Amino acid sequence: MIVKTKAIILTSIKYGETDLIVKSFTEEGAKTYILKRILKSKSKKINIAYFQPLSQLQLLANHNNKGNLNSIKEARLSYVYQSLSTNILKQSVAFFLAEVLSYSLHEEEKNTPLFKYIQTSLIWLDRNNNTANFHLIFLLNLTKHLGFYPDMKNMTSNYFDFEEGVFTNQKPLNNYIEGQKLILFKSLIGINFDDYQRLQINSRTRKILIDILLNYYTVHIPGFRIPKSLNVLKEVFNS
Repeated sequence: MIVKTKAIILTSIKYGETDLIVKSFTEEGAKTYILKRILKSKSKKINIAYFQPLSQLQLLANHNNKGNLNSIKEARLSYVYQSLSTNILKQSVAFFLAEVLSYSLHEEEKNTPLFKYIQTSLIWLDRNNNTANFHLIFLLNLTKHLGFYPDMKNMTSNYFDFEEGVFTNQKPLNNYIEGQKLILFKSLIGINFDDYQRLQINSRTRKILIDILLNYYTVHIPGFRIPKSLNVLKEVFNS
């Protein structure tokens, strides 16, 4: 079936000598495409430069919906980044988030709120300068769309249970945080990009929080892996 859809590129992997396999999240859900002979093609309809992590594209694609790889007939940029493609700090965030999303987004069903959240968040990242904590806010709020945002009841409790996603005074058997880590985690909850300046943290705190969030993802998403780009991100932000 030929469809017209916006897409956010997650990964691009060389396949053989001339092909590229592209994983993306589209307005129609998670889709994987094979671009045959693109590495040697001079086609004006599909530019290989478009398939960078988190590029936002408008596609004319063939979705077979039979579990096989899909194909792309035409591609163009739907949003042109002004700073995300040139700023080393933002590029590091982009590579990191692309990995996280590729491990997290598996559903092929349409999810318009999730697509719009990712799309608008990336545009915010591109247009704003103070972005050292962007990935923290993005990852926590992404859990709203993935189904495991922390239950905000009982936030004065002494523990946060990762597996249940709740605050509790009863010490969980495993996968929980307490003490200073719990205080830092609570400081993230309820923060969005509009009140970004409320989150005043240093590099050490940033490191603790990203590790907490990734561990939380590991508990709730089967097969989730810690991104290889995490160390680069920490080094760039000195976190």
